[in-house]
Amino acid sequence: MTTTRELIIRGARQHTGRTAVVFGDEEMTFAEVDELSNRLAHALAREGAGHGRRVGLLLNNSLLSVPLDFACVKGGINRVPLNARLSVAEHVTMLTDTQCELVVFGADLTDRARALAAELPDVTFLGLETSLGDEPPLMERAKSAPATLPEVDVRPDDVILTLYTSGTTGTLKAAQHTQASYAAICRNVLLNLFPATPDDAMLHAASLIHASGVFVLPLWLRGGRTVILPGFVPEQFLAAVPRYGATAINLVPTMIQMLVEHPDFETTDVSTLRRVIYGASPMPRPVIERAMRVWGRERFWQYYGQTEIPLCIAVLRPEDHTGDRLAACGQLAAEIDLRLLDEDGRETAPGEPGEIVVRGPSACAGYFNAPELTAEMFRDGWVHTRDVGVLDDNGFLYLKDRTSDMIISGGFNVYPREVEDVLLEHPEVREAAVVGTPDERWVEAVTAVVV
Repeated sequence: MTTTRELIIRGARQHTGRTAVVFGDEEMTFAEVDELSNRLAHALAREGAGHGRRVGLLLNNSLLSVPLDFACVKGGINRVPLNARLSVAEHVTMLTDTQCELVVFGADLTDRARALAAELPDVTFLGLETSLGDEPPLMERAKSAPATLPEVDVRPDDVILTLYTSGTTGTLKAAQHTQASYAAICRNVLLNLFPATPDDAMLHAASLIHASGVFVLPLWLRGGRTVILPGFVPEQFLAAVPRYGATAINLVPTMIQMLVEHPDFETTDVSTLRRVIYGASPMPRPVIERAMRVWGRERFWQYYGQTEIPLCIAVLRPEDHTGDRLAACGQLAAEIDLRLLDEDGRETAPGEPGEIVVRGPSACAGYFNAPELTAEMFRDGWVHTRDVGVLDDNGFLYLKDRTSDMIISGGFNVYPREVEDVLLEHPEVREAAVVGTPDERWVEAVTAVVV
């Protein structure tokens, strides 16, 4: 079974002299990323971060994001990314729960690292390019480390990523992806969503911790460029598309809404841009229709997936971005199996809604240190998404809502998503969220919060 480590090694061997990573005016070739990741892996091992150890990563997007990630995979390290936007208390909980003894932090997050170090005296905090004291940073230590591939006996079921997500249950939990499942995610992307080539350059503004980072390995394997921005600022993002000759971008619907509302949206040169990939949350129909009018329907690809089984459960291709199908998630990815179940766990009748349960090689190996939740969400090889969906006669999947979000009013099931979609059709409504509020007569009243 192919491992993520093997795919990294393969990409480095096949595309040695090509540009692999771009950040601002800085670039690294495949050979440079490969060598640096080897050195970083050896340096981390010297600090006790060897095969199977969990290491916290407190980093924003940077030139070193990819080399450090690859170093962890090569060394068999189980990395625990920490979203920099979360609070000190949340980071403390994550690091305590996962029993991380080492955290690598970026220079711009030194103050946060110092605050965490005060709360966690038994955890070592190692700066990537800076330090909290007199100790040399990780990059300095890497200079004297071997440039050779670390000799680590990795196995397909080794956990290499413990990724926190609130997702379907609303509670903090950590999905565990393995050497094999992350390699399967790469295949899933290449097969269903983005068959990357050496001519491709993908522009990343979202954090590489989550969905955006999933595209790095497919580009690496095919010899394309990963162009990284420090964050998402609409004006800077639009300017970066022609500057770097971006052929693909990955955005969430909120980002697309911010772009279409920017005055530069209609005048930006997007002649190199072939794929606008979006997902992670429902797309308001007025937003996607406006975006397609300006940039062209042929560029837009939507995916539906979850952290537990990324990236594509279903894909809505450009030719299907039309009419009522704009409300669909798309058709099933090639290697994904799907069933719709009623409340008793039986398959629903054709055309009837049910909970979406899926299985495929990209599914994670359950949640970290949460056996009860794992048993509830992962049953007999199937991932229970807690999403409610319906399949039409052509195999298009329509997402109704989360099972936990469904409102029961007067004995009737009301899906907030459906009400939100109607509200968003009104020209004066920019955003809408529909929830159930306690009601003496109806038990729950359908209540909308509107911008």
